[in-house]
Amino acid sequence: MARGWESKSVESQQSDEPLEVKPRLKEEEAARVAERESLERSRRRIATELETARSDVHRTALEHALRHLDDELQKLL
Repeated sequence: MARGWESKSVESQQSDEPLEVKPRLKEEEAARVAERESLERSRRRIATELETARSDVHRTALEHALRHLDDELQKLL
């Protein structure tokens, strides 16, 4: 019977302790994560398109876009 009382005592002690809840991402952090993911998707798409680009003008534009995306991603770090 002592064992039953002991477990109830532990249970009551645990219920008195505040629960640790993971803080939700702040709105700013969530927006930053979303922007980074968007930039990374764009970068992958442009890199894939660059592999098949035949026109020098198009290739130059894609390379410029990749540099811009890399710069934007670097700002988010």
